[in-house]
Amino acid sequence: MNIREICENNEKKILSGKACLSSESRGRSVYEEPDEIRTCFQRDRDRIIHCQAFRRLKHKTQVFLAPSGDHYRTRLTHTLEVSQIARTVSRALQLNEDLTEAIALAHDLGHTPFGHAGERALDSLNPDGFRHYVQSVRVVEKLEKNGKGLNLTDEVKNGILCHTKGEDAYTLEGQIIRLADKIAYINHDIDDAERAGVLSEEDIPLELRIKLGMSKSGRINNMVLDVINNSNDKILMSDDMWQLFNELHDFMFYAVYKNPVCKSEEVKAVAMIERLYDYYIKNIDELPSEYRNIAEKESKETAVCDYIAGMSDTYSVRMFNKIYVPMFWIE
Repeated sequence: MNIREICENNEKKILSGKACLSSESRGRSVYEEPDEIRTCFQRDRDRIIHCQAFRRLKHKTQVFLAPSGDHYRTRLTHTLEVSQIARTVSRALQLNEDLTEAIALAHDLGHTPFGHAGERALDSLNPDGFRHYVQSVRVVEKLEKNGKGLNLTDEVKNGILCHTKGEDAYTLEGQIIRLADKIAYINHDIDDAERAGVLSEEDIPLELRIKLGMSKSGRINNMVLDVINNSNDKILMSDDMWQLFNELHDFMFYAVYKNPVCKSEEVKAVAMIERLYDYYIKNIDELPSEYRNIAEKESKETAVCDYIAGMSDTYSVRMFNKIYVPMFWIE
């Protein structure tokens, strides 16, 4: 047996009967010969890490727009925290950690610049709407590698598509990502808000802190343990923990997510995306060649959405300045 076959054989011995085995994957849209070293899900993970969309996540907003501080979360660090939490759950439940990791690393590849503000802006502009989880699948299927896509396995693409809302992923590994995403963002958003001086740990209602944990690490640990202890045929939180999570989310919604201090620049970001969209719709010939091809084959609205969604915060500002801000002559 080669190394991959040994890995696949070990999965059958070690993993739960509910795990998705690499050797039983539904496969890829375009058939590829198996790798000698890596399982199919390990190959997917590596393709995601090495793709351009993954690297751009380091300059995309999580909550605080284009923060100058080194320690605020970006979309990339959020992704890594989701991956760590998801892998912990997957390992504890004896599920396929490689599949879990691949989905986690790719779940936000289609996110816009400026976080959910950018997503809402494109959703209102594009006649077909815009959802970042749908766009994440589009990135790995059609946009990466100059339109060739990454040719990922069906299990990974399904997990990406189902990580936010709607139907559950058909694998337990995919279902983990939905809760790991929530556990990660609610806790690191508290941490970032504290760093920004928007709130302190003591501002969180005492009853929630007593029940969930008195620190970020304590809350994450308790939420993760709850998921592990309550998951069987589905990945679930207990009813009590889910209610506490929603109470904490409601608190964060008003204390942070809608706080004028955090969102004071969102209006500008949305206006900038609207102006960029309007400009490129009227000037399709100024898009890079791969996006002009999309405009010809699909629609100009799709092409412009693809282009803007792929921008980092910094690149979108640079393009806006190039188009709308006059250059000054230098003596």
